[in-house]
Amino acid sequence: MEEEIGRVTHYYPKIGVAVVELKSTLKVGDKILVKGATTNFEQVVESMQIEHKNVEKAEAGQSVGLKVKERVRENDKVYRLT
Repeated sequence: MEEEIGRVTHYYPKIGVAVVELKSTLKVGDKILVKGATTNFEQVVESMQIEHKNVEKAEAGQSVGLKVKERVRENDKVYRLT
């Protein structure tokens, strides 16, 4: 099952990091799906940061930097897989 938890607001291609604006809690270890017009892949959240500090968990309303294994685009949706 998938639950929409946020959307990509920015992507840094050189470092492979997506900025995701959350509308639900996200934890390290969660399995996510990133989906958009040309994006569609799953991965486990291995690390995330808020303002360059590593965090284990982020809440709705926060923006986090997520290391992603593939290119993502602005407005791609992020889902938690359960």
